[in-house]
Amino acid sequence: MEKIWLKEYPKGVPAEINPDAYASLKAIFDDSCQRYAPLTAYSNLGGSLSYAELEQKSRAFGAWLQKAAGLNKGDRVAIMMPNLLQYPVALFGILRCGMVAVNVNPLYTARELEHQLRDSGARAIVLVENFAATLQEALTQVDLKFVVTTQIGDLLPFPKRSLVNFVIKRVKKMVPAWHIPGAVNLHAVLTQGAQHELEEVKVGHEDIAFLQYTGGTTGVAKGAVLTHRNMVANVLQASAWLGTYLEEGKETIITALPLYHIFSLTANCLTFMKIGGHNVLITNPRDMPGFVKELAKVKFTGITGVNTLFNGLLHTAGFAKLDFSGLKIALGGGMAVQRAVASKWRQVTGVTLVEAYGLTETAPAACINPLDLKEFNGSIGLPIPSTDISIRDDEGNELKIGEVGELCFKGPQVMRGYWNRPDETAKVLSADGWLRTGDMGRMDARGYVYIVDRKKDMILVSGFNVYPNEVEDVMMMHPGVLEVAAVGVEDEHSGEVVKIFVVRKDPKLTVQELKEYAHKELTGYKRPRYIEFRNELPKSNVGKILRRELRDAERKKQQH
Repeated sequence: MEKIWLKEYPKGVPAEINPDAYASLKAIFDDSCQRYAPLTAYSNLGGSLSYAELEQKSRAFGAWLQKAAGLNKGDRVAIMMPNLLQYPVALFGILRCGMVAVNVNPLYTARELEHQLRDSGARAIVLVENFAATLQEALTQVDLKFVVTTQIGDLLPFPKRSLVNFVIKRVKKMVPAWHIPGAVNLHAVLTQGAQHELEEVKVGHEDIAFLQYTGGTTGVAKGAVLTHRNMVANVLQASAWLGTYLEEGKETIITALPLYHIFSLTANCLTFMKIGGHNVLITNPRDMPGFVKELAKVKFTGITGVNTLFNGLLHTAGFAKLDFSGLKIALGGGMAVQRAVASKWRQVTGVTLVEAYGLTETAPAACINPLDLKEFNGSIGLPIPSTDISIRDDEGNELKIGEVGELCFKGPQVMRGYWNRPDETAKVLSADGWLRTGDMGRMDARGYVYIVDRKKDMILVSGFNVYPNEVEDVMMMHPGVLEVAAVGVEDEHSGEVVKIFVVRKDPKLTVQELKEYAHKELTGYKRPRYIEFRNELPKSNVGKILRRELRDAERKKQQH
């Protein structure tokens, strides 16, 4: 496909980046710690780490992995924790040793955790002790050599450290009883590690940086193999896109999505580390009133999130009164940003909510909208530097501008493949490096890309394609709706019909009212046949609405 999108690039953004500018993430980290030593790198729960302190603590953690644990370059080390200061310490310690970071969702069940540890062949894990009971259950089936535990407040200054740990353990009773023989706590690890020298390891482009697990919603989770070159490329692509807008050493980004998720990992943790930014880590963004209180304490210049997070903030008391005078960028990804949410966001903050698009398999950014957008445009943006796009039909033929097909990407950020799964890799990655995303989309004449929907989520009504995103977008515009999800349910006459699940903003809202609204706004086959009110919708760990769970529940109902 001709790169028509390059004409739309913001001023100063290059067509290509040089992924060879840095040998590894380790090289970027070393450079930033030197250049920004006195600046705050991460803060959380009233504690903070400067770049110099992060360098020192991650060095101690890395030295412990090498000398005390006896692990080697290429060994896999799992991290299982929410957003805490301990996360970057562990992460950069692992990467500096040339070891492979395996991010684990702390909300995993023992079965899911066991699968990921066994599949990755992790030799060690560092986790918050709130989840140690789950690990204890999983350990019966896993050959794990070292367990490092930490408490939520461990890297906070005294006496706050003791107070936070006491409240979480004794008052809120958030730590189920656990017993893992041989487990060591992070304090002991850092003290011991500081007594050793960190052995310098040569880390290069083809070395693996992450096994980033994905696809758990469609079956057994697979580990996307992301090399240092993949990650460096995406950090440089994102930096090039943001570069004309942001100043090195002067930005403060709100990091509410979990760092174990690829969006937050690359966009916040790594990209802002490269430019000497300050990551404000939010441990529990689901506590919206608490989240807003944290936002009130800091003059932030950027925030990333998913649609439900932005929507949640907009409906939380006190958010509209915050100081947005420093805010430069609000970046939405992970799921479609809805027009109603973007419009309200602009109204409240004065800043356009800019949509981006990516996948775990693209480390993750593939398309981003220009940051100087005057208003929400419903697009996922333009392919970023050094990224090619092709929109193809089911036979693999490239389609014309404006035609809807599967989005395929090629670029230095595309994963090497799935860990030990050549069969699964072959399904999505062609021999010449094109990644099939499973997302349906189109490109307009200026090069802007529009997601129509997930291939798997498409609803087929009497032979017509209905895209849930469109139905949800329209129904969200009704003032009485807080959240909505659309799925297809079986129907003997038309194959499938649309059903929507609605969380009400207005408790008086009726099914009849919504049906009348849909009649006015949607053509016949797109209108919801069934409407069900719910108190909440099922969501993933990052707040993405899980249509699959709703669909599965409907199928079970119909079978009975």
